[in-house]
Order: sequence, then structure tokens, then C-alpha cells
Amino acid sequence: MKLLNPQVQIRFIPCDLSDLSSVRQASNRIAAKVSRIDLFFCNAGVMASPAGLSKDGYEQQFATNHLGHALLIDLLMPVLQDTAALHGSDVRIIITTSQAAATPLVPKRGIDFSSLKTEQRMLAGRWRRYAQSKLANMLYAKALNRQYPCVTTVSVHPGIGYTGLQDKFNVLDRFVMWATTIGKRSSVKQLAWNGLWAATAPRGPAKGQVQGGEYYEPVGVRPKPTSYYNNTALEDELWDWTQEQLEAWELRAGLKVRHSFSSSQHS
Repeated sequence: MKLLNPQVQIRFIPCDLSDLSSVRQASNRIAAKVSRIDLFFCNAGVMASPAGLSKDGYEQQFATNHLGHALLIDLLMPVLQDTAALHGSDVRIIITTSQAAATPLVPKRGIDFSSLKTEQRMLAGRWRRYAQSKLANMLYAKALNRQYPCVTTVSVHPGIGYTGLQDKFNVLDRFVMWATTIGKRSSVKQLAWNGLWAATAPRGPAKGQVQGGEYYEPVGVRPKPTSYYNNTALEDELWDWTQEQLEAWELRAGLKVRHSFSSSQHS
């Protein structure tokens, strides 16, 4: 970025999304350094990692891919809302998800809330836990867009490619991924295109435009929604569960809860 624009200011702020205390520290540092946030990319994550619990006691992939991002968004939402109130602003949150959320890898219920504080060991568990967390990304984008209409929130699938997420895969997983993605893989540069499109394309419901709450595949394509994606009851349950977890953590951390979390029940 410095080569393209020497004047741009880049600040690195470390954040471990699997550790809610680290997320809080990062949000404090961000809020102290910036007065506005126009684009918020929730792009970090893990894929098909071994069974385990986060520092806060949640299934590792769900904690990293969903809950950590949810807390970071929640803590920085006042800055996003203040920015959205400025004349001519166009504030967006882009959440990276995956096509895995639209496959049979997703648990039967979509998200198994009753076991999110366990390691969720099961057949093909690492991939099923990943798909579950990516479904949460899709549904939470829809819920956020409804709860905060001043901010356009969407979820995007970047495509399939080798980015370092696969570095710790075993030989079998590497072979399966290689064999099932022949002819479908993109370069690292191409993997950024869909998110950048979602951040910069004009807003609206027409083809080629970005509509809040939607899920897009590369580039700017709205696929036929799955039954899980259209499950408003599951979306509401995810919203309410997430707010309950965040509120409980804030209380345990000795923080003043900033607001009473609203229910996401559809009318």
C-alpha cells in the first residue's frame, strides 16, 4: 500500500479474535486512534482447526470466526454510527464467510447452540465446526443490517485458494482440498476482489449493486439462498445468543454494559 500511495497511514493493532480480552484491548486502541470508520472488514479467521476451546470457553472456530468479530463490531459500533451520521458517508461492514455454509457439512440444526461451550467432537468435526461458524457469519450479517440500518452489512465468499489457512492441514485434508477444488481455485489477489466489490459498488437492489444483509459470491453474485440462510428463527436465535454471551462477558470483565441488547425477533 505504501508503494501505491506513500501518503497513506497504516497502523497495525494486534488482536486475537479467540480471546475476548484481546478483542477489547484492540477496540480500545482503535477507538483511541480514529474518529471515523467507513469500512470494516471482518476477514480474519481459522479453518478446519483441531477440536479445542477458546480462552473464554467456547468452541475454538466459533469463538474466532464469529464471537470475536461480534464483540469487535459491538465495541466499535458507536464509531460506526457516528460516521454514518456524517453528511455523505457510506459506512459498510463486510464479513468474510464461505460456501461451506451452504454444504451438508453444516450441522443438522444449522448451529448447535447447546454445545458451543464444548469441543463439539464429531465425525468430520473440524470441517463441520468450520461450516457452522461460516453460517453464523452469514446470518449475523443479516441481523446486523436489520439492527443497525445506518450501516450496510453484507457477507461475502472470497473464493477458493491457498492463503496460509491450510498450512497445518494433514496430508489427507490437503489431498481432498486439492482434488475437490481443481479448476475452482483463485489467486490470492483474486480472493480480494469480492470483498473489495462489496466495499465499493453502489448500494441498491439491482444486479451489480450492494444490498445490505445479502450474501455474495465472486464477484457480486447472489446465489440461490439455502434453507438455513432463509431461516429467520435461526437468525434470531443466533443474534440473541450472541448478545447474551457478550453481555455476560462484559459483566464478568467488570465493564459497564453500554446498552440493553435488543431482541432480533421478526414481526
